[in-house]
Amino acid sequence: MTAGPLAGIRVLEVGTMLAGPYATMMLADLGAEVTKLEPAGGDISRKVGDSYFASLNRGKRSIRLDLTSDAGQRRLGELAAESHALLVNLKPSAIRKLGLTYEALRHHNDRIVCVALTGFGLDNGDDPAFDYVVQAATGVAALTGDPAGPPTLPGYSSADNSTGLTAALGLLAQIVSGRGGQIDVSLRDVMLSQLNYHAAAYLDNGIEPQRRPHGAHSYYVPAQLFPTADGYLALFITHDGFWRSFAKEAGLTGFDTMAERVAHRDEVLTLVTETLATDTAASWETRLRPLGVPAAAVRTLPQALDATPEMVVRAGNHRLVASPIRVAGWTPDYRPPPRLGEHGGAAT
Repeated sequence: MTAGPLAGIRVLEVGTMLAGPYATMMLADLGAEVTKLEPAGGDISRKVGDSYFASLNRGKRSIRLDLTSDAGQRRLGELAAESHALLVNLKPSAIRKLGLTYEALRHHNDRIVCVALTGFGLDNGDDPAFDYVVQAATGVAALTGDPAGPPTLPGYSSADNSTGLTAALGLLAQIVSGRGGQIDVSLRDVMLSQLNYHAAAYLDNGIEPQRRPHGAHSYYVPAQLFPTADGYLALFITHDGFWRSFAKEAGLTGFDTMAERVAHRDEVLTLVTETLATDTAASWETRLRPLGVPAAAVRTLPQALDATPEMVVRAGNHRLVASPIRVAGWTPDYRPPPRLGEHGGAAT
């Protein structure tokens, strides 16, 4: 089998729960050798459940290591000397106390890349920074949900996942540079970054983003969820060509330009809502997809997985979602998550 694109890259992880382990699992899926350094009781996510742990830790190694002991610190130094990178997601004070920074490890290996994944930044204190807390603090929750109701949180850990991917990108960028160093990635900064065009509209033009019904887009009309005769349809008309194709299929006339549709947003949305109510979401998707119109019936996760069997893989006894990165000529080796201490015992 062809080696993965990250074959030969050795990454240490001191990860808890989601963001850090997700980052390094993406690297493991691409062929990196990832070793979890776990305390005696293991990553606390092991206690959540086997499936939860497997979904973030497949294909890794596990060494039990007491980083608070002299022996543990000596072993950490030995491992750092042989590794390309270390990624840790703990409170900043714990990262420093346990010697998990570039400054602490550079005398073992001056080319090691140390990634600190925190809530608010390595130099910004230990305030609790769980995913949903950060979504609330950065404006994401305020932008989500019906404007007539309360702010709403997405149904998955978007801040943790997004920050994990960003941390993995930063880690690889520094490895490619050939230099060691400290990388600092925080949930707060990543979520503010992901509000890109909303933030730019406010910073450049003073336009404060608004929550809109059915998740309507700020700039495009119609671009949101619509109720149908059965189910909801996501319709995303981002340019006039899409509108022409949709309008012809739906038997609509007028509002030929985006400028017109934006100026008459309420009228357009009423017209489209009435039209889509004449058929089911599944039928509209079938009618519009061949025309190149961006549209999809709202599916549950089970329905979405049933529709994409190629995205379900087996790792040991677990069925999991595959890596989203497809490399031509190579298939990941989806191995099960490690048993605690499977690749090394405790150093005390």
